[in-house]
Amino acid sequence: MHLNIRAEKENTYDAIVVGSGISGGWAAKELCEKGLKTLVLERGRNVEHIKDYTTAMLAPWEFPHRLRNTLEVREDYPIQSQCYAFDEATQQFWVNDKENPYNQVKPFNWLRGYQVGGRSLMWGRQVYRWSDIDFEANAKDGFGTDWPIRYKDIAPWYDYVETYIGISGQAEGLPQLPDGKFLKAMEMNCVEKHVAARIKERFNDRIITIGRAAHVTEKHNDRGPCQFRNLCARGCPFTGYFSSNGVTLPAAAKTGNLTLRPDSIVLEVLYDEQKGKASGVRILDAHTNQTVDYYANIIFLNASTLGTAHILLNSVSNRFPNGFGNDSEQVGHNLMDHHYGVGAWGEFEGFEDQYYSSGRRPNGIYIPRFRNISEATKRKDYVRGFGYQGGADRDRGLPYEGIGAGLKDALSVPGKWSMGIGSWGEHLPYYENKVTLNKNKKDKYGLPTLDIDCSFKENELAMRKDMAESAKEILEAGGLKNVQTYDGMPPPGHCIHEMGTARMGRDPKTSVLNGWNQVHAAKNVFVTDGACMASSACQNPSITYMALTARACDHAVSELKKGNL
Repeated sequence: MHLNIRAEKENTYDAIVVGSGISGGWAAKELCEKGLKTLVLERGRNVEHIKDYTTAMLAPWEFPHRLRNTLEVREDYPIQSQCYAFDEATQQFWVNDKENPYNQVKPFNWLRGYQVGGRSLMWGRQVYRWSDIDFEANAKDGFGTDWPIRYKDIAPWYDYVETYIGISGQAEGLPQLPDGKFLKAMEMNCVEKHVAARIKERFNDRIITIGRAAHVTEKHNDRGPCQFRNLCARGCPFTGYFSSNGVTLPAAAKTGNLTLRPDSIVLEVLYDEQKGKASGVRILDAHTNQTVDYYANIIFLNASTLGTAHILLNSVSNRFPNGFGNDSEQVGHNLMDHHYGVGAWGEFEGFEDQYYSSGRRPNGIYIPRFRNISEATKRKDYVRGFGYQGGADRDRGLPYEGIGAGLKDALSVPGKWSMGIGSWGEHLPYYENKVTLNKNKKDKYGLPTLDIDCSFKENELAMRKDMAESAKEILEAGGLKNVQTYDGMPPPGHCIHEMGTARMGRDPKTSVLNGWNQVHAAKNVFVTDGACMASSACQNPSITYMALTARACDHAVSELKKGNL
């Protein structure tokens, strides 16, 4: 039953943003600060900054199960509990898999957070710019469709976003990894510095640098600094890292132009046949099960890659019988995720007299991509490339059997140093990697569930062999002993970098969005979450979502003022 419970005028805003995560929060901030009355719709519950970080200050022994996941939890959260950031302290920020079903045509781990702030509360906080090597890749090797933008188009917006959110990092002057606007870098420990120096001596095509992270290492815009607690996924009461809850949504609210409506499941984008553009969205109230229509001149879809795909596919009209903006039949296709879980680790002899002096650093080292960036680094067995993240640390305690004082003393003695690096590799855009609506299997709201059919193919598998071999080569060159490789081969989705289901492109026949993130056939609808990506590169993508969002908002308001929307 459809109930328009308020007059249409009262449900009309200048702009609607669907989703309140990393990109949705940025859309809210930018649109509100530019003077637009903006409605933000979030399908999950409200989470208030600091107040609702209920586990942020608790010690491990203050949890009933000492942070471990019980059998009952693993049964209710079989997918989410596989994530490194899921435990007894963070469970409240992840969806219950039993209550939020989807269908794995092929293995796919869909890791989700349905609340205000989305996954910006639990993200890994690594931020690396893309370069023209990434934006030009599709055109050069023929996989996917050409990006309609280049680095120069987005570079000023990287500057804008980084300056605002605060990024700690070290400039390196690499063409494949452009430098950003950095705060003071976090420090590598003694073993990492030693290995980095040896790598610099032995290789001319690869380096080790400190990770670039969305942590403020000094006071920044009345935030932080980061306390080096490394409990980030619980929510940060110090606002030491970037989240929508702590940074962009408060900025939007400060303008007086923000209306935030949690528990609002967006069902579809509404299309006005006469005007030839979107008129608003229809939502389902998660508590009352009533539908409500909201109207706006501008709509931003930021529901996450798969959430946005679901909304577009479910938005059927005479104009769009196969889903909103789906003239190209590309909506839901070209699904990508970084492939990772492959690398190496080894032991280090020495520096027994040194330990950490900076608490629990919420960051690691980074080895930027060094394959297929020039003729000299070109591979014959695969295209694109990968980077490494990792770090060195010391074991806790000497081997000891028993309890009491002896165990306590043994645990207070640092053990051996070791170091590991794991790889993040590019996943090519394949049309057959897709999501579709399954109308025969409904969720608890009676909505179609998603069938997810996605896999890694020959290019990714060939790359993984090099990932492991190169990791071993790097660690051995760095002085590590007893180096061993590994490849856990987690399925797509597990890296939580899903992208590509409504890609940007130059040609409406082969893409969903133009170079300003507008739906080709309805230019008052913008998609600036991971769905818009035309390729995946190998860098963590969130900073690119933020920059694209800020850029699209600027364009949207400009076009609105010109009367073009």
